[in-house]
Amino acid sequence: MEKNELYPVFLKVSNLNVLIVGGGNVGLEKLTFLLKSSPNARVQMVAPEFLPATLELAEKHNVDITREAYSENFLEGKHIVVASTDKPEVNEQVYQDCRNRSILVNVADNPPFCDFYMGGIVTKGNVKVAISTNGKSPTTAKRLRQFFEDVLPENIDELVNNLNEYRKTLKGDFEQKVEALNEFTKGLVNKKD
Repeated sequence: MEKNELYPVFLKVSNLNVLIVGGGNVGLEKLTFLLKSSPNARVQMVAPEFLPATLELAEKHNVDITREAYSENFLEGKHIVVASTDKPEVNEQVYQDCRNRSILVNVADNPPFCDFYMGGIVTKGNVKVAISTNGKSPTTAKRLRQFFEDVLPENIDELVNNLNEYRKTLKGDFEQKVEALNEFTKGLVNKKD
């Protein structure tokens, strides 16, 4: 069986500079996905033209809109780049420019030109679950996201906050604290023997 070897991370994109190249439907999809999860993300979008829906969303979230064709100078100071144009040659140029500068890049719908994938995400307060299919099936990730949205209780954030307060009261070294938290939370998962 093939194995997903991606390493999941949760990025503080409000502290990073994100560039989205492309102003069409795919660019809007990527922007929407990013802002749904991280409404305070620092984003610049570059394209000669933008959909009205993109401009509306960008205005609500202080996204920097630049009406120009892509050039490498837009990568200055960027940490993450998403290429989402309808021109494969532009997307591949973005990929090559990012690789030359060691900037993480995702070329939409082109897994060989991606350092990362934007998977399915479920958020309930402080709890966030990310789902990856290794770039093979966004539809499966979507269905799993819907499943977890239904399964995770709405009050899970209350539990997380209560456990955080409990954790602050624990005494002892790291291992003792982990053991106490493990004992306290083992009832959260029903194990079938």
